[in-house]
Amino acid sequence: MAWDTEGTRRRLKEAATAEFAERGLEGTTMTRIAERAGINKERLYSYFGDKQALWETVLGDELERLARAVGVRGVGLDDIGEFAGATYDYHARHPELARLLQWEGLGHAPAADAERRSAHYRDKIEHIRRAQGDGELDDRLAADHLVFALIALAAWWQTVPQLAQMITGADGGDTTERERRRTFVVEAARRLATPR
Repeated sequence: MAWDTEGTRRRLKEAATAEFAERGLEGTTMTRIAERAGINKERLYSYFGDKQALWETVLGDELERLARAVGVRGVGLDDIGEFAGATYDYHARHPELARLLQWEGLGHAPAADAERRSAHYRDKIEHIRRAQGDGELDDRLAADHLVFALIALAAWWQTVPQLAQMITGADGGDTTERERRRTFVVEAARRLATPR
């Protein structure tokens, strides 16, 4: 019988994503990941190498999915709002990403794939700068800070859901509240970037 290599890799990465999101790089073990996937630990090592390499693969793949799903498509304010809205949507559907990024920030290792990730954000920043230069976005805000603020505005709801619930009195899992939050994120992003 042929071994389902792709299915095995997928199960191992799904298990690793869940374990790393729950416990971080330092708090989980290859044994726990293999047990969660129902696959022996030796196969995990043969597919991904050591725990650090697996962590970088998991985080890199999650960030690549985000980059494909969310982008600054145009230069107008509607696009800035929709960029923030799409970022909010992605994080709402994938709350494990915020946890992975928090664990990365708490760790002692350098950021995973920092050079490629930085290049990705530099592209976003340059896009914003061009829109600012064309008068479509407020040029009084530093483009790099604006990109960071837009991402934080959209993602923080899932990063600290307990705080969002304490402040709003509503559970983010409620569809009406989720839509209310998204509407706020889109409008706040537009107002933040509007030229004055």
